[in-house]
Amino acid sequence: MLRWWDWNEKNMKRSGTIGRAKGVVAGLAVMVSLLATGFSQETANYPRIGTIERLDPAIGELIGEDAEIEVLAGGFLWSEGPVWVPDEESASGGYLLFSDIPRNRVMKWEEGVGTAVFLEPAGFTGPGEYGGEPGSNGLLLDQSGTLIFCEHGDRRVSMLPVGSGKMTLADRYDGKRLNSPNDAVIKSNGDIYFTDPPYGLPERWDDPRRELDFCGVYRISKETGEVTLLTDEMTRPNGIAFSPDEKVLYVAQSDPEAAIWKAFPVLEDGTLGEAQILADVTAMGAEFPGLPDGLKVDVNGNLFATGPGGVHIMSPDGTLLGRIDTGERIANVAWGDDGTVLYLTSDMYLCRVKTKTKGAGW
Repeated sequence: MLRWWDWNEKNMKRSGTIGRAKGVVAGLAVMVSLLATGFSQETANYPRIGTIERLDPAIGELIGEDAEIEVLAGGFLWSEGPVWVPDEESASGGYLLFSDIPRNRVMKWEEGVGTAVFLEPAGFTGPGEYGGEPGSNGLLLDQSGTLIFCEHGDRRVSMLPVGSGKMTLADRYDGKRLNSPNDAVIKSNGDIYFTDPPYGLPERWDDPRRELDFCGVYRISKETGEVTLLTDEMTRPNGIAFSPDEKVLYVAQSDPEAAIWKAFPVLEDGTLGEAQILADVTAMGAEFPGLPDGLKVDVNGNLFATGPGGVHIMSPDGTLLGRIDTGERIANVAWGDDGTVLYLTSDMYLCRVKTKTKGAGW
């Protein structure tokens, strides 16, 4: 997760203040449209925003010509960490959970019902206030359907068993507190891989509460609960996802000086080999708002990765096929419904795009 004012403090004038002003105008127009329709849950009445840029003919196999970006809900301070929760009792087959980090909440959106608070507090349970980003960030489900949280304020990875309170899965490495777990992915054997940049600390990297002198990518063993540092080579690791065969681990780096996605070979013991840079959008970050953040993969290994100018749709070799651009920074994405619908958490909005592909694991 990276808020708009954090992405590059050296370039606030160039891409923050001015770009944000334009975004506010566009955002107000959408909010007026939402209010005019009474936040209607009829799909035909959802406001449409943004554009889908088609840069390679192969994009036609993934996103139909008639696809649009629908705004499902708005009014959040910074939406993040979406995850689809199957529910046989729901008329639509499930619902979406996502974090509103500054408000320390997890929100629930369901077709035909709308949006409501699912959990509060979600990432910080201490007294008083804890910076501007205290809540949960990445959310995911394990194989049993248990909800997993990456928590900023409490600086841990936790789980919420059904009918119980939260349980800590990891909050330390080598006896030192984690920075602020950001995003995570679960391997088929149940191991959790997660990233730990400093964005949840009230003063980010310069926070006196920081105990580690690096930003790591870690693994929590399903079998033993052991926390293993897999790499500390990334300056600001963020979004994380496996290839469909789990032989590659993709990690986004939200560093304006090196805005990249890395591809790590996954070794037989679950550790990582030497990484290659899949794509570098450092130069693009000077022109478009945003940095590499959340990402997901489809059944054919194509990446849907948020970055400068929206969701970058890339082939497994890093070729850019197209971009989904809402006009706002897009923090993260998730597959939902039958696996063909891509949900987007985009600043103050929750959006979706119907695709012609399907998420890995569906």
